[in-house]
Amino acid sequence: MSNGEDDTDDAEPAGALDPDDLETRLDDAAEALENAETEADLDTIETTLDAIEEDLEAADLPEPEDDDEEDPQEAMESRLSDLRNDLEEQRGPYVSDVTDIVDDEVATIRDTRWTEDGESEVAEAASAFGESISETLDAPLSVDTDDIEEIADELETTSETIGDTDFDPDEDAEIISELLDAAQQLSDDIDAAEEWDDLTVREQLQAQGFYDVLDSENRKDYPAEWNAVKLYTQEKDIEPILTALDRFESDFMEENILSALEQIAPEEAFEPIHELAQKRNIQPIRILGRIGDDRACETLHDFLGGGDVKLEKTTLRALGTIGSEESTQAVANRLVADNAEIRSLAARALGLIGDTRAIDPLARVLDEDDADEVRASAAWALNQIGTEAALDSAAEYADDRSYIVQVEAEKATGA
Repeated sequence: MSNGEDDTDDAEPAGALDPDDLETRLDDAAEALENAETEADLDTIETTLDAIEEDLEAADLPEPEDDDEEDPQEAMESRLSDLRNDLEEQRGPYVSDVTDIVDDEVATIRDTRWTEDGESEVAEAASAFGESISETLDAPLSVDTDDIEEIADELETTSETIGDTDFDPDEDAEIISELLDAAQQLSDDIDAAEEWDDLTVREQLQAQGFYDVLDSENRKDYPAEWNAVKLYTQEKDIEPILTALDRFESDFMEENILSALEQIAPEEAFEPIHELAQKRNIQPIRILGRIGDDRACETLHDFLGGGDVKLEKTTLRALGTIGSEESTQAVANRLVADNAEIRSLAARALGLIGDTRAIDPLARVLDEDDADEVRASAAWALNQIGTEAALDSAAEYADDRSYIVQVEAEKATGA
């Protein structure tokens, strides 16, 4: 009977959950999981765990009074997580577990570059897997080929055949386990097979025949790799030289390989040399000039006017050697550079390019520049362009105060 006082604060809120009740339900779920025998049993337990999780999220459990005391909410959440993990471990095995492994290995076989020994090891692994599966399923599913792509195709077909079976994870657990063991063995064997990346650089080059050019008579210089590069350079055999450039990380080898490529300037070397030139390396820029591929121009334009005189001088020479009219404006812009050497090289590059649009800018340089060597280069460039207008512009300076300008102007007069 009420004494008239308000005792609402002492009452338990409606819908409040008793921590002991949650603990009991977790205990019951753990016991049920221990006794579960079928997938249906596990499904029921999963539903129970879902309900416990929902109630636990809604529960307002008391905070621990002592800092050293375990938080009951966190403790039950942790236990619930462990039960879910145990539940998943008890499920299966399923046929899909088998096909997932096989499909992964099919992808690995197709995506991996194998050595010759590795291809044989993959073939042996696939053959052993086929025999094991055939025995388990009592069906002809052998994988009998040495071709990597065909091995992948046959394993893919075998995976589809396994996937089409209607094995039940409860009734056929033993058969599925045998299939799973075979698939795992396939995975282990393929993982152990020798890939191209497992080899050292020398082993890779050896496998590719890079050292075949060496014999007892021509094996003179050390290291052998540099000796081989020199021989390939003499023969103008570009592919093994580019292979060496790609594989060796030695500064010594890179420097010598680039020197070899600079001698012969092969078109095939454009891509790797262009990549090195983008790092503003001087020698690759020189090689690009010698190769003469217009695709380098846009990259080289970016190296003009940045303040690095050595880089800019090399770039102007390269652009002049390439001789693309695409570079006319970028080079002409450097006719007003602060550095006289750069102005002089810009003028000469315009002469090599030969674009008639450069006549007027070169004529202004010849008239206005305060450095005689720059003016002489402008006169030389006008001679190189060689049109009547260009020659007339240069010929006007046949009696110039500067001897080196007179020499170039007289050439225009003679022409």
